[in-house]
Amino acid sequence: MKIIAFFDTKPYDKAYFDKTNEKYGFQIRYLDVHLNQATVSLAKGADVVCAFVNDTINAEVSEGLAEAGIKLIAMRCAGYNNIDLKAIWNKLHVVRVPAYSPNSVAEHAAALLFCLTRSIHKAYNRVREGNFLLNGLTGRNLSGKTAGIVGTGKIGKITAAILRGIGMRILLYDKFPDTAWAASLNGEYTSFDELCTKSDVISLHAPLSVDTFHIINDRTIALMKKDAIIINTGRGALIDTQALVKALKHKSIGGAGLDVYEEEELYFFEDWSGEALEDDVLARLLTFPNVIITGHQAFLTDEALTGISDTTLGNIHHFFETGEMPNEICYQCADVGTAKCRHEQNKPCF
Repeated sequence: MKIIAFFDTKPYDKAYFDKTNEKYGFQIRYLDVHLNQATVSLAKGADVVCAFVNDTINAEVSEGLAEAGIKLIAMRCAGYNNIDLKAIWNKLHVVRVPAYSPNSVAEHAAALLFCLTRSIHKAYNRVREGNFLLNGLTGRNLSGKTAGIVGTGKIGKITAAILRGIGMRILLYDKFPDTAWAASLNGEYTSFDELCTKSDVISLHAPLSVDTFHIINDRTIALMKKDAIIINTGRGALIDTQALVKALKHKSIGGAGLDVYEEEELYFFEDWSGEALEDDVLARLLTFPNVIITGHQAFLTDEALTGISDTTLGNIHHFFETGEMPNEICYQCADVGTAKCRHEQNKPCF
């Protein structure tokens, strides 16, 4: 029986993974702590480590995992920017969940946008206190406005379809444009600068890379309309948060809906309600009435959690039983199923 060391466990993780594990019979050792240099020793005795977005898998951790006899890191998420793939190369295999109900994230992005546009968050708090005044709650129609979708993978495409469905014009930016799909939606690929200039709403769905790090910054914010709304359900570091705070302070943009934050590792997924926030930037963001922050919640639906547990345990099963790793990530391709690597033949990358 293979043993899985499951880091950063939350109650919903255990509920869904236990249900899926009825099919496989793995021994899962649930741990509350994040995986990092201080906790890597807890993986000893396991065959697999299951990690999440805010676990730290750097050179020291990968060395510790290899010394502990770990064969596989199974990420229960799509992103892997928290992994030093170069350090892991020739030591460990890494698999991920490339897609888990992309509708969940796209619908959350739309929910953030609708909430901001119509001040639902303000109205909710007012009414709970018995205040039914409408002063200061005037919104605007989204129909007829322009939405800029940055990243047109599965989530970006679904978000674009949702916003097109309410009558928005769609502008698109992606390094690898899907022009046939764009035509079917009456969407238009354009440069990132033009998207920033013309969009009333900018929704971020790109992966985090050298090219997309701080793609929203002082320069690109200066191109935006004064009432533009930025939505980020992708990766926190797509936005230079200091630049965002400055723009909000000077009313250079209309607002922001964030499900991710570039320094979220300490706070997100934990209860800090009894403590003062030591992150001054995050604390400042929370003071703006035109900002909504959710704690990396976009994925949290029954459908997504079922998909995550199914794919993660399936990845582990295939690794040990068949040697197939269709969802593997490696240093050379840093992606899945590309012609640059041997994934298309279902062979290990080393």
